[in-house]
Amino acid sequence: MKTLLLVRHAKSDWPVDVEDFDRPLNELGMINAPKMARFLQEKLIELDTFISSPAKRALETCKLFSEVYQKSFSTDASLYNPKERNFENLILGLENTINSVILFSHNNGISNFANSLTDEIVNLPTSGVVGYEVDCDNWSDFSLAKKKFLYFYSPKNFAK
Repeated sequence: MKTLLLVRHAKSDWPVDVEDFDRPLNELGMINAPKMARFLQEKLIELDTFISSPAKRALETCKLFSEVYQKSFSTDASLYNPKERNFENLILGLENTINSVILFSHNNGISNFANSLTDEIVNLPTSGVVGYEVDCDNWSDFSLAKKKFLYFYSPKNFAK
């Protein structure tokens, strides 16, 4: 059994003359990302591997999560402006020693991919997290493996 978590990057800023790839998190994003990570940790959600889009806002989100979990992370360019197949191709190539992975990416791709996995429909807001149980021992079996929706969490679930 494997576990897959998908996270849309935290709320970002739109500075003038900054390319989309280089957009940073705004103040709310800097607050919500570690808040969501701590919430997952309090729920005893274990995570082995963190992989992020290299775009600044996703990478900053991943770094904030990884600091809470005290885990290292890597980046994968296919998670920037992704299609559903980008996620699947990355997952199919994961090492089988990894039991749980958390991917940080962008809409519309991340929500579209999430909605392709089960009948549960989600539209990931910024800092939104969705989790799935994947019935396989090898990530290479992901495509045909049964997937079970576990949870969906949003910063809006918390009082301000």
